Amino acid sequence: MSVLIKKLFGVLAQKPWDPDQAVTDNLHQGKTFNISNQMSVVIIIFGVSTVIFSLIFMGYLYSIPPEQDTNLILKTNFLWINTLVLIFVTFFFNKIGSDLNKNLIQKIKKNLIIVGGLSYVFLFLQVVLWFQLMNNGHFVSTNTYFSSFYFFTALHGIHLLGGLFFWGKVSSRVLKLNENEIVNEKKNIDALSVYWLFLLIVWLAFFLIMYIYNDAVIAWCISLIS
Repeated sequence: MSVLIKKLFGVLAQKPWDPDQAVTDNLHQGKTFNISNQMSVVIIIFGVSTVIFSLIFMGYLYSIPPEQDTNLILKTNFLWINTLVLIFVTFFFNKIGSDLNKNLIQKIKKNLIIVGGLSYVFLFLQVVLWFQLMNNGHFVSTNTYFSSFYFFTALHGIHLLGGLFFWGKVSSRVLKLNENEIVNEKKNIDALSVYWLFLLIVWLAFFLIMYIYNDAVIAWCISLIS
């Protein structure tokens, strides 16, 4: 992923009107990035999803009711447990990437099952958290603080379900493969791994915003300035 980012910014810094760059471009074979079709689709999803999630973040930051306890959701245990589960999912995907390079087929199969299982656990715990909030009288219509949270987690869950759909298709094929054939699914597994990493980054970004943008932290920052 870091190689892709470096190459992307390298392309943006190019000057096609420069004579030296023109010589280089004339020798170019026409393929800018050495990435698979699967990874290209994931990157497109990144772009669209980032815009949508950014709008949610901005809506959350600019519409919190002044009387709202902004630490309320952070006090729920399920939010912290869900975050830990998602971190474990990304960890096991990284192990899969490492095992792919070593052709450890049995470990890849086992970790793929763990990834799927933990992802479903995450979704189940998220629904439990919703019911916990609603049982305490906190609904989507309560105020913009809760509506932002429900909307974000629902959209994040839909993205995760989409990832699980393709995880199911890839896993069903991988579980039938032997050691020599696993390389055929490497591009699919790499794309899924990056997709789950994106979901973790988005979740942590919203989690961090909720943690930082609260009355206690704002009051502390004001005290430092004054």
